[in-house]
Amino acid sequence: MIEQKRVTVAITGASGAQYGLRLIECLIKSDIKVFVLVSKAAQVVIATETELKLPAQAAAMTQFLTERYHAKEGQLVVFGKEDWMSPVASGSGAPSSMVVCPCSTGALSAIATGASNNLIERAADVVLKERRQLILVPRESPYSAIHLENMLKLTQMGATIMPASPGFYHKPESVEDVIDFMVARVLDHLGVEQKMVERWGGDRA
Repeated sequence: MIEQKRVTVAITGASGAQYGLRLIECLIKSDIKVFVLVSKAAQVVIATETELKLPAQAAAMTQFLTERYHAKEGQLVVFGKEDWMSPVASGSGAPSSMVVCPCSTGALSAIATGASNNLIERAADVVLKERRQLILVPRESPYSAIHLENMLKLTQMGATIMPASPGFYHKPESVEDVIDFMVARVLDHLGVEQKMVERWGGDRA
């Protein structure tokens, strides 16, 4: 029996919560099981940048997102920040891929130093130690030397740094088009088929 593909998506307190939410939606549509981690700061950002009012408790948030994205029963699970018994907290149960989207520079620093003070940091630490796929989507400008040093350090550990720097060659006509550009790039790296954005040179392939 082939195990269903699983991906952990963590949303931290950087601006750009729409990227993470759209990524979750796309993964659900692709029949992938999604473990969701949302920091307290991210909940504030989501309430500020979107019309969503996420429930504070993990179980209620699971139900809310399951209904919103029409997920199958058990396909989407939200874990609390100190749920150390969750599968993402251990190498024996964690998915092979994790995306922190958006990734605040605070989370970037904590992951780079192995802080593991909450479940997002611990889950990322697990992915690194198990030599699995970790994608970080920072959204900050400008970057300080500290930010750049942390990105270099994580890149050398095997993580993929994918700043939220959308291209415009697909001629976006809305904010949603800009969001989809970045989400499509993340899906490409996860090996998930997407038709949201035409590939460069696709008309000459």
